[in-house]
Amino acid sequence: MSTSLQPPVSYESKLANDLRWALSEGSRFFAGQSDVHAALRKVTRQLDLLGIPYAVAGGMALFAHGVRRFTDDVDILVSGAGLKAIHEQLEGRGYVRPFPKSKNLRETEHGVKIEFLVEGQFPGDGKPKSVSFPDPSQVAVQRDGIRYLNIETLIELKLASGMTSPDRLKDLADVQALIQTLGLSEEFGNALNEFVQPKYLELWQGLRAVPKRFVRLWRNKSLTLDATTIDDITANLRAAAELLEQMRVAGVRLEPAGGADDDYAMLVTDDPDVAKRFDMQEKSEYWGLDEQDAGVE
Repeated sequence: MSTSLQPPVSYESKLANDLRWALSEGSRFFAGQSDVHAALRKVTRQLDLLGIPYAVAGGMALFAHGVRRFTDDVDILVSGAGLKAIHEQLEGRGYVRPFPKSKNLRETEHGVKIEFLVEGQFPGDGKPKSVSFPDPSQVAVQRDGIRYLNIETLIELKLASGMTSPDRLKDLADVQALIQTLGLSEEFGNALNEFVQPKYLELWQGLRAVPKRFVRLWRNKSLTLDATTIDDITANLRAAAELLEQMRVAGVRLEPAGGADDDYAMLVTDDPDVAKRFDMQEKSEYWGLDEQDAGVE
């Protein structure tokens, strides 16, 4: 472990100054093997050894909850006492301050910045509000040995941040991404702090304001493509009938205007949750399905 007090080359600088490396690092990031992931595993392992309560926040918490977007740092929620202990135990032992008096640290092996959110302080503009950074020990869930903010707290903090700081609008976009990726319901907002409930509802409704058509093309030839016996065909037909019945019950409908000339049926829905369940894609992503094919008036 490095004990140098010299600031390392920052991870952000490496991304900006070496495009080929940045592209390669981006690929590693989405595979969970980037320098940011290595720094995350390293610092959380050390916090566990020191017995310091924490909860990973920010982009890495999004990643853990299923929203895959790139981030170049690690955000960690700690208590005031925890932050003091972190500086006493880690500073100068593989970590340095980015600048004098900074509450944050930079991990020296990979140059990744570790930013700390402190219990009792306020997200967004930093001004007092009914949403504050909570006790990390009360809001953490464990994934693969690392403690992350639970989904309710992550959304609550991001909403409060985006609502009160004009330079944090990406936090609202992150909430939209969580709603879409996790299929969160309108009722989910009822469990959030009243300060952020109207914004959650606004974002949730906004995602459904412009109806989208989701499509699955059903081809008859797939029922016999790999069949070698009549039993194979029979089994395929039964499985297909069961799936079609599930889709019918869920509200999927047949678009009569689509597909007859090419031996396929066009199954459609406007419900994104149903689309996700049955692996249906947005109509706009298909090539060659014009508005008439999709039955759009």
